[in-house]
Amino acid sequence: MAKRETPTIRLRIDLSPESALGPGKISLLEHIESTGSLSKAARELGMSYRRAWLLLDDINGMFSDPATTASVGGSGGGGARLTDLGREIVKAYREIEEAAEKAASSRIEWLASCRRKATRRRAVGRRSMTPSARKSDAARK
Repeated sequence: MAKRETPTIRLRIDLSPESALGPGKISLLEHIESTGSLSKAARELGMSYRRAWLLLDDINGMFSDPATTASVGGSGGGGARLTDLGREIVKAYREIEEAAEKAASSRIEWLASCRRKATRRRAVGRRSMTPSARKSDAARK
């Protein structure tokens, strides 16, 4: 995973103690919208179909109406689509995320300014020891 240079917020909205909406589920909905398929969305996100299906089932169980509809495969293949509610869920989440980033930006910048400068850290262990340190370490054992 590539390291981020700029700090960011990862927003999770707990709708109840049993249900949360966060970046992973929203990304899944966005990929379903763009691909028209749960399996394609899962592949693009690097997750198993089962994991994607469980996340989608969780999303659909959070709301009074489903966020997606599915059609069964066949000669033309199956598919998945977002409902109007599904599109509104994504839109609302992204708007909340944007508002949170704007509200927190100055404090995040301050935190980033206090961050340790990136340096290569040496591995802790025998290989990183100097020869004399290795000898004294061996003598203690």
